[in-house]
Order: sequence, then structure tokens, then C-alpha cells
Amino acid sequence: MKTKIPVADIHTFTIEEILHDFETNPDTGLGITEASARTKKYGLNVYTSQKAKSPWLILIEQFKSKIVYLLVFGAVISLFFKDYIEAAAILVVILVNALIGFLMEMQARSSMKALKEMDIIKTKVLRDGKPDIIPAENLTLGDIVILEAGDLIPGDGRLLVANQLKCDESSLTGESLASDKNTEKLPKDTVLGDLQNMVFKGSSVMNGTGKAIITSIAQHTELGKISSLVDNSTETTTPLDKKLAVLSKTLVWLTLILTFIFAITGFIQGKDWVIILKTSIVLAIAAFPEGLPIVSTVALANGMLMMAKRNAIVKKLSAVETLGSTNIILTDKTGTLTENKIYVETLAFPDENRKVSIEKDVLVFKDGAIEKSQINFEKLRLVGALCNDASLKKAGKKELIGDPIEIALIQFANASGFKASELIAQFGRVEEEPFSSETKIMGTLHKSPDGFLVAAKGSVEDLLKKCTKIQSGETIKDLDKNARKGILEASEKMAADGLRVLAFANREGKDLSKDDFLKELVFLGMIGFLDPPRLDIKGAIRSCIDAGIKVVMITGDHPLTALNIAKKVGLVEETEQNYIIGKNLPPMQSLTKDWKNKILSTAIFARTTPQQKLEIADVFQKDDNIVAMTGDGVNDTPALKKADVGIAMGLRGTQVAKETASIVLKDDSFKSIVAAVANGRSIFSKYPKICCLFGFLQSE
Repeated sequence: MKTKIPVADIHTFTIEEILHDFETNPDTGLGITEASARTKKYGLNVYTSQKAKSPWLILIEQFKSKIVYLLVFGAVISLFFKDYIEAAAILVVILVNALIGFLMEMQARSSMKALKEMDIIKTKVLRDGKPDIIPAENLTLGDIVILEAGDLIPGDGRLLVANQLKCDESSLTGESLASDKNTEKLPKDTVLGDLQNMVFKGSSVMNGTGKAIITSIAQHTELGKISSLVDNSTETTTPLDKKLAVLSKTLVWLTLILTFIFAITGFIQGKDWVIILKTSIVLAIAAFPEGLPIVSTVALANGMLMMAKRNAIVKKLSAVETLGSTNIILTDKTGTLTENKIYVETLAFPDENRKVSIEKDVLVFKDGAIEKSQINFEKLRLVGALCNDASLKKAGKKELIGDPIEIALIQFANASGFKASELIAQFGRVEEEPFSSETKIMGTLHKSPDGFLVAAKGSVEDLLKKCTKIQSGETIKDLDKNARKGILEASEKMAADGLRVLAFANREGKDLSKDDFLKELVFLGMIGFLDPPRLDIKGAIRSCIDAGIKVVMITGDHPLTALNIAKKVGLVEETEQNYIIGKNLPPMQSLTKDWKNKILSTAIFARTTPQQKLEIADVFQKDDNIVAMTGDGVNDTPALKKADVGIAMGLRGTQVAKETASIVLKDDSFKSIVAAVANGRSIFSKYPKICCLFGFLQSE
């Protein structure tokens, strides 16, 4: 097989063209012999990485520093003069610090382990016309995989069939909502977060079923590209390392100059050259601070313990001081600034709108109780509970599973004073019309006390086409042209505010047909859904601004959603409209001065790729900033490693993000980052004083 379609353009071709190019059959899949041949040609579906350093090499590298060289020289001279206690003390200092560095670097070697462990899954493929369960590593190009709810996707692929298929791609794209999938070809410039006809390795199937042809495996998948970025990126030198390097260089030259002056003075005075040599060497040894490495380690370890009490686990000692000198925080949106949970935020009825929130499992109206639309409200929450496939799973504790929007509707119904489970039991479902990418509507038919009830939800534009009436207060009237226009304008305004908008409708009757019940519906209203900001975020960001730290949001989510959240958390002013979309960023190797200044002055980056997150961090670093990066997804890991200090979320964070970062937050709270920065600054300010107590010089 020799494919002609570029991997980057798979989404732009028809299914027939792709099947022909990959020489496979959608009904039978590859033959076992052909699959084996392709595996030999293209390799296994596993990640490759750079050859790891041997433990011995890592240990030897701990001794490569000017300070260590001088300490070894001092130990040798001490032995020459038979000062065994001094020599032993110096050697202990060298070995202790080498051991600490060795253990830290050995721990860092596991940063890619989590990515590789994602390969240890099974997948269902068609081989010789029969479904077969195989290890994901044996998957090859052209394989036809069968996808079901709960599956972890084993490779990048183009969808051939999508039945109500929704995938959670948040760890790759930063998009908090599940992605609705379809099979239609897309424009060439479609960004990763909008590739609805593709599935990606490492994401999971939330709902529905599907079938896909594998077009990329191993290192060529989107997840594999991130793996390569993490594997190949180099960690930056920490501010502490830079200061110690300057300090050691200064001490070396100062010691040599003073020793030289002492020797010359002795010769001029006519002293014996042997005595002068011995005295000069002893002076050099005495002048050099053998305890410097131990003092710095103890000071940073103290800071490490302080941060642990504030829910920040520090994996690298130098990160303590680095965090203290941070002046730029690059942060992901989903799961860091927001809760990564979808909630009902706005109720939009024909006669009035209301902002709501759920506090302690109770629905709270933020701008006053409903006045004109009580019937709309009651019918809407009923429709939301009935036209819903979310289910209750008991695993130690009760937990809703399913699409995040549908979970939010169940929570909304429960919080408004009704139990969704009782409503569902009361109105038995007798028929359903599942959501599809073509209709963009889901409808269910239920047996009611008065006959039948139709519950429907979907995109505003498409559901309105099925509606002929509108519920306005206690009356139902015709849905005219002006009313339709007003509803569409209201939905567009809600979308511009960063909300995901769904419309709701119903129909009641004693004799409704199961074959065609989605017609002549009554429009009830709309709901705007939002992944809300964390409660403690606004104060934490204000503390950062007051401390001279700039906070920048870098997300793979939609720009309007990012802008809306940024305003809510106080990251930007309410009048701010400035943001940069990833696809508009020029290649960093040809970055102009104007673009550089634009990046440095922007607080919101949306629809960014993992590569762009890394490059944005690099731009800030090259402008002499100390950069901290926070994140929780696989897509954040390259930037987490590139930043001066990487901070991962401990609760919601992926394992690879936690392994790559140098600090892990146990509570996922941005407030803990602010507290950790304060502790780091405390250590940073005390460090020169600690050094001075031991007679050391601190070089700025």
C-alpha cells in the first residue's frame, strides 16, 4: 500500500476516496495476511523515544560543575596536607548533593511513561470480515475499528459511520464539551478542535457507536506528536542554577586573584616559596564555601515542606526558588480556571431571561424569580429530564454518566425541586428519535397521564423548523416570522457570551403516531450551558496582578468561550475583545517584531495546539520572563516541560501531565498556585541572608 492522500488532509476527502487510497473494505476490513504485512512495513502502534541515559551516566553528570571541581581539588589538597577530617567533610558534601541530583533526574525519566502506558489497551477491529479483539499495538494503517461508548480510541482515524457518536477530546484539545462526530468532509483549514469527522488516539467515546478507518498510528498520531514534543524538548536552566553558576564563577576568580596576590606579596617579602605555596593553597581552600551546596539544598527543602502544607507537591527542589521569581503564569482554561463541569447558566424564555446557578444542590435565580414564564420553566425542566440518555451508575457512590450536557439537565431538574428519576419513571418512554449530525435534534415520545408527551431538544435553528407554536406564559400561540427571528437573535447573543445553547420543545396529545411525532412542536425556550469558573479564581488572579504577575490563558477551546471566562475571573476587563486564535499565529521561526509584541501584550490565546503552547512559552522566556505553566491535559505537557516551572493539576490532571510537571497541586486550585508563589518568594528573599550567615557572597 502506498497512500497518496497527505495525513494532514484526511478530513478534506470523501470516505470513498480514503477507502480507495488505503486499499481497504469498510465491511470486511483488512485480511490477516495483509495486516501482518503492513505491521512489518509501518511498525507497531507504539511510541518511540530517545534512548534513555544509563543510570551511571546520570550519576557521573552530577559531578560536572565548577563548584564540584573546586571541591574535589580542595579535598585532594587536604589529603596532601593530611587534613583528613577536612577532606572527608568535602567528599561527603559532594556525594550527598550528587545523590540528590541523581534521584531527582531518575524520577524525571518517568515523564514519558504515562504516554506509553496509554498503548496498553485492547481494540475491536474487522479482520477478514469478522470482528476481532486485538492489542492496540497491533493496529495498522487501513484497519477498520469498531467504536462503542466507553472505548479508548487506539489510533487516529477517519469516521466511516457515526451514530450519535460523541468523544471526549479535552485532554488533547482543551474543549470541555464532548465533540459531536459525523462523517462529512471538512475544509482544509479546520482546526483540531473542530475535526468532527476524525477520531484521535487517547480520546474516549462518551456516547453512541461508530466505525473508523485508521489513518495514523504511533508517533504519527496527534498524541504521538505531543509525545515527540515532550521527549525532544529541553528543560530550561532555572534562575537558581544561573545564580549559582554566576556565584561559583565569581568565587573561583576571586579566590584565584586573592591567592595570586598573596603569593606575589610573599615573594616580594622574600618568604620561602614552599611556605608561600602551602599557605596560598590553604587560603584558597578556606576561602571557598564547601557548605554552599548543602545550605542551598536545606533552604529549598524547607520551602518544599512549606509548599506541601499549601497543597503543592514539589518534585524538583530548584522549582521552589523558580516559582518565587515567576512573573508570567500561562494557564489552561478547562479544569484550571473552570470546574470542567457543565452547568445550566441561563434560561431564555420567550418573555424573559434568567441567570441561574446550582448552589448546594439548590437552583438559585441570580436576577430575581420567574414572573411570566412559570409554565415554560416547568415544561422545560420536564423535557430536559425526559429527552435524556444520562444514567445513574452506582460504584461505591451514586454517579451520573453520559454526555455532560445531559448530566447538567438531570442536575438542573433535581435542583429545581423535582427528582429526575421519578419524572422518568412517571413518563415511560415508548419511542425515540436519536440525535444525529444531520438533524441536530433528539426527540422522545412518552406515555403521560393524559395520553402522550413529546420531548425534544436540539440546535435552535433546526428545532425551530419543527415548531409551529410557542408557549408564552399560560397561552400557546402561533410561532410567526418575527418570533422566530427574535429567538435566533437571542440564541446568537448567548453564543457570543460563550454559552453552548440548546432549544427545547414539547407536544401533548391523546393520539400521537410513533412514526412521525417530531412535528407541530411547541417552542418552550432555550438553555445556555457553561463550564463555570472556580469560586476562588477571581481573588487569586487579583492577588497575582497586585504582585506584578501577568496571567495569560492558553486554551484549545473556542475563543468566545475563553473570552467569556477570562472576563468572569477578572483576567481581562469587561470591555476587552482582544484575543489570538491559534491558526492565525505565524511560524515562530519567522516571527516579526510586531507579532512578538502582540503575543507579549495578549492575555487570551484560543484554539491553540500543543506546539503553539510550547512556542508561546518560549516567546515569553526569550523576553527575559520567568514563566510558570499550569495545565492538566496531554496537550499541556510540552509547555509544562518547556516552562521554567511546570504546574500540573493533581485531581483532574492526566498522569503524563503530573509526571512532566515539577509541581503538582493536590487540590487543583489556582489559589494554591498563588500561595506557592508567595512561599517561593519568601524563600527567594531569605536565600541571600541564609548564605550570608555562612559567609557566602550572593551575586545578582
